[in-house]
Amino acid sequence: MTSYPMHTVDTAPAEAKAPLTVLRETFGFVPGAAAVMAGSPALLNSFFSAFGHFRGGGTFTPAERQVLLLSNAVANGSEWAVAFHTLEALADGVTPEAVEAIRRGELPGDPRMAALSGLTTAFIEKRGHLDEPDVKAFTAAGFDESRLLEVITGVAISAMTNYAANVARPPLEPAVEPHAWTAVA
Repeated sequence: MTSYPMHTVDTAPAEAKAPLTVLRETFGFVPGAAAVMAGSPALLNSFFSAFGHFRGGGTFTPAERQVLLLSNAVANGSEWAVAFHTLEALADGVTPEAVEAIRRGELPGDPRMAALSGLTTAFIEKRGHLDEPDVKAFTAAGFDESRLLEVITGVAISAMTNYAANVARPPLEPAVEPHAWTAVA
């Protein structure tokens, strides 16, 4: 297996230093997936830009964003991302019960969060070929079709981090370790 370097702000290529600095300031550490992605400034900067638009210009609440990202991480079997987004989901107000349901591959009890989690998982499992019931369940929960398109942004940024973490298998940061998760084969 190839060993991928875990970059810091000091060791990263020049083009990757700025996003790593912002991430370190935001979280108090450079998240492992970003440390790996810094080996490809094109990947890190693409992720950073897309995530900035998703977070800053998107319409999902912080809790909804984390339900979407955690659901993606589980669907992609990304152990690092599931642990990281568990920490973030709990911090952003997702109930522990909803977090645990998603981590088990189940839908949360809240109908709105269940619709969001179900749609994002369907996007991944069906490679974007949604069925009418997928869309109806989402819109029946109060989301409009523009929100459905916004889910694609979340799926795309998750693919970048989840796949990088799946390939490189970065260690969990101390703050994330209590939320370790193992993918079911």
